[in-house]
Amino acid sequence: MKSSQIQSLERLYRRRVPVVEFCSHDLALRLVELSSDLRRQIAILVNRAGNVEYVIVGDEKGVVIPELRDYPLGKRVMRGLRLIHTHLKNEPLSEDDLTDLSLLRLDLLAALLFTPGKGQINTQLAWLSPDRRGASTVLDPVVPLEQVDLDCSHAISELEADLEKAARTVSKAKDALERAILISVTTKGTRQDAEDSMAELRELARTAQVEALDEFIQRPKTLNPRTLMGEGMMRDVVIRAMQRGASMLIFDQELTSAQMRSISSMTELKVIDRSQLILDIFARRAKTLDGKVQVELAQLKYLLPRLTGRGVQMSRLMGGIGGRGPGETKLETDRRRIRDRIASLERELKELSQGRDQRRKLRVKAGVPIISIVGYTNAGKSTLLNALTKSDVFTEDLLFATLDTSSRRLRFPREREVIITDTVGFIRSLPKSLLGAFKATLEEMRDADLLLHVVDASHPRFEDQITQVRNILTELELGDKQELLVYNKADLLDDMRKKDMVAFLKVRQSARTQNSVMVSARDRKSLKPLMDELQRRFWPEDEEVTQTAP
Repeated sequence: MKSSQIQSLERLYRRRVPVVEFCSHDLALRLVELSSDLRRQIAILVNRAGNVEYVIVGDEKGVVIPELRDYPLGKRVMRGLRLIHTHLKNEPLSEDDLTDLSLLRLDLLAALLFTPGKGQINTQLAWLSPDRRGASTVLDPVVPLEQVDLDCSHAISELEADLEKAARTVSKAKDALERAILISVTTKGTRQDAEDSMAELRELARTAQVEALDEFIQRPKTLNPRTLMGEGMMRDVVIRAMQRGASMLIFDQELTSAQMRSISSMTELKVIDRSQLILDIFARRAKTLDGKVQVELAQLKYLLPRLTGRGVQMSRLMGGIGGRGPGETKLETDRRRIRDRIASLERELKELSQGRDQRRKLRVKAGVPIISIVGYTNAGKSTLLNALTKSDVFTEDLLFATLDTSSRRLRFPREREVIITDTVGFIRSLPKSLLGAFKATLEEMRDADLLLHVVDASHPRFEDQITQVRNILTELELGDKQELLVYNKADLLDDMRKKDMVAFLKVRQSARTQNSVMVSARDRKSLKPLMDELQRRFWPEDEEVTQTAP
């Protein structure tokens, strides 16, 4: 640009707009003249006092609005700035314009429409309007500039009051239930894998008492290292969150602390990932001392690497040149306290583990067979335990409804019995910190003579769940344990699917010489094949008696 053009743009800062007008006629004419001369769009941001705070020069198609640090939102529902910009081709407000209005929470958006060489200036206004979900955009028709009749001083203040009222209404609704947008961004697997994982994330959100308002799945060629998702998806997510009144974004992938901060600052929403959601569910479900210690340990191990600061090179604890100073920083103090707490919890967990180990040794010494129930979460493990032993372990149609280990005696004919233990359910992408912390509880399976692998037969991808469980068992060095597959929830299968399942089990048994049974944990009569199979495995000498029993 020429120096004279730059000076003309700089003089725009001296302009002052009457508080009752969105833009004075003289200022609109000057913007159009400069835009026509430069062949670029020009925008100004005007505050409520009528002062021009920003002058922005774009290209022929649009302008890029800078970061508005001097006008943060905070608790305010509107930015306190109105955007006025020129359109060179007399085109109306675009989708990008309305996106800027929603994302930035501008007081008002105005386009000055003109064709170079013609004197007529038209304008089109847009603003946010309250609705039951928060806010939506209102678009006025295109009219000549002279016909605009708007008292900005009153209209904007009334609009802000209405938006604040709508925000309070949405906030009251959130008190009972959090509202979130679910997001999955991955380059791995197929689209179906992403959809299955999203369905599971939706169930996790329901378990955590979070209302899932919408879902977004993106499978880019490469991941954005800063925000994971692309700019277009980020914009769509924020607009949807604003329209639906969401307060949280839940990612199906594990995020770094830097990614969380970047996404949160750009969207102004709370951001958590799958691991945090699972940890929160576990924190809610833990009832025993053992469970509470393990959950807290997992949470601290998840938190420790996400504490960020100046880095090792500036640490006051490293000593030497550059390490001398006033002492520990707040960040280093937090890290030290977390490490100390982790060490304390690990000692406590070890003591609890020793107590469990003694109890297990007594059971082994008594010669009582031990069965551990394992399986995918919500497959019906606790319900099966209740049905077999007539117990009252807590059950609910939720993921991770049961967290703490429960052991019961299961009696057989001829005064024989086994110890049957219910364990925490597995899930895909189980957080490493959680898996490590719960190894103590899963030690119950090490002394088990048999793993009762419960499968939700009604789930459309139950074979994938079987694979996930076996992979986790392998990680726990339990992959060589004797296993009996129990296909549960037969009552949820229709006649056709039940026939297909029976045929599937026959093929599986002949191919792998592996026994499996199909039951419904809600129907005790369906458990007889399972009881017969357990009796055959532990007391094969009684097999003939079992077969001839009425």
